[in-house]
Amino acid sequence: MTIIAGSVIFAALMLIITKMPMAIAMKNMSGAYDNKQPRLQAAKLEGFGKRAMSAHENSIEAFPLFAAGVLMALYAQASVSMIENLCLAFVAARIAYVVCYWLDWDKVRSLVWGVGFVSSLWLMCLALP
Repeated sequence: MTIIAGSVIFAALMLIITKMPMAIAMKNMSGAYDNKQPRLQAAKLEGFGKRAMSAHENSIEAFPLFAAGVLMALYAQASVSMIENLCLAFVAARIAYVVCYWLDWDKVRSLVWGVGFVSSLWLMCLALP
């Protein structure tokens, strides 16, 4: 259960971790982070900053699907080892996804996104009879 809980916690922390490079890019863009209107400032990002923003936004989008999959699999009392393996696959895929986004490796990024997405769906499918 530690791997499962740790994976969900890590996936939640990715929402903050992925915000950091974006915030740094925003600060570097205009000399200061605009905490009053950060979305307006973020909309002006280009290059690495824009990719960092997209990685951050995708982390927000991926988390609910993963969390729902974990909860469904646990509720259905699916194999703990299978849930753990899928959680580890999701976490590895998300780390690779973010790094690929930062480095502008679009094709590899799409591939690892698919691994994370399939991991979440597979967790949900574990709840099927």
